[in-house]
Amino acid sequence: MKVRALGLMSGGLDSMLAIKLVQDQGIEVTGITFETPFFGPEPGKKAATQLGIPLRVVDIGASHLEMLRHPRYGYGRQMNPCIDCHALMIRTAGEIMEADGFDFLFTGEVVGQRPMSQRRDALVSVDKLSGYPGYILRPLSAGLLPMTIPEREGKVDRQRLLGISGRSRKQQMALAIHYGIHDYPSPAGGCLLTNPGFAGRLRDLFDTQEKADLRDVELLKYGRHLRLPQGSRLVVGRIHADNLRLRELARPDDIIMKVSEVPGPTALLPGVATAAELEIAAAVVAAYSDAVKGTEAIIALSWGQNARTVTVAVRSREEFREMLI
Repeated sequence: MKVRALGLMSGGLDSMLAIKLVQDQGIEVTGITFETPFFGPEPGKKAATQLGIPLRVVDIGASHLEMLRHPRYGYGRQMNPCIDCHALMIRTAGEIMEADGFDFLFTGEVVGQRPMSQRRDALVSVDKLSGYPGYILRPLSAGLLPMTIPEREGKVDRQRLLGISGRSRKQQMALAIHYGIHDYPSPAGGCLLTNPGFAGRLRDLFDTQEKADLRDVELLKYGRHLRLPQGSRLVVGRIHADNLRLRELARPDDIIMKVSEVPGPTALLPGVATAAELEIAAAVVAAYSDAVKGTEAIIALSWGQNARTVTVAVRSREEFREMLI
C-alpha cells in the first residue's frame, strides 16, 4: 500500500525542499497550508502549483486568535507566539492525517534556523503540544533529531534524509539547483505578528477589549487608530482602499463618519457611542480632512439605516496626536 504524507507548506524554500526529499522516496505527498488574520495561504498555493502537488488550505483564524491571547510558550519580540502557533498548525494537520489516512506529517523546519521556534528543544515542545509526537518528520534536519515513527516502521529511509542545521542557507540553495527550483521567496517572515506597529495595536486591543473577535483584528490592518478619551477606538482611513475596507467591515451598530463637501477620510467608530465620543471623533475626522483649520466642517454619520450630521470646528491634527495607538 502506498505511503501517504501530509506536508506543512509555508511556501518557502525549506518546505519545498522537504517535499522533494519525501517524494524522492516514492511517497505520495499532499500539502497543507493555513490562513489566519496574520498570514495567508498565497505563498503555499504558489509553491504547491510550482511543485505540482495537491494542496489543502485550512482557515484556523478563530482557534489561532484564542491561542494568541494566552500562548503557553509566550511571545517572541512582538506578539508572535511561534511555538504555540506551530503546534496549532501541526495539531490541525494531525487531525486531518488521522481522518484521511495519511501515514505521517512533515515540515521544512531546520534545527537552529530560527531562534525561537526552531531550536532543538522548541521542536520537541511543538511536538508535545501538538499531540502528535513521533509523527512529525523534518527531512532537512532528521539526522540531528530522534527517529520518528514512520522511520521506525520503515515507511521512510532515514539514511536518505539530511542533517542540516543553523542559519546558513548554502546547502538549501544547492539543493534548490539540484531540484530545479528557481522561484522561491526570501526567508523573511510574512507574519503580521512580528511587525512592531501591528503588534502594538493588537496588544492594545487585547488590553482594552476582552471579547475581541476576528473582525476587530481585521480592523487593525487599516488606517490610523486612535483611543478616544472616553475609551473607544476610532479608525480613520489613510488611503482610499482603507476607506472602502472600513465600510465593508462595519457592523450595523458601528458609526461611519465622513466630512461633507470636502475630501477626507472615512472613519469607523465601533459600537454604540456617547454624545461626547461622537463630538471628539467628528473633530478628529475633520482634522484629517482637507477642511481648513479654524472653519467649521459638517460630518455625516451613518449606522444601520440611520443617518445624521454633526458640525464641528476644524482643529489641528497635532491636538490629537497623543490619542494615536
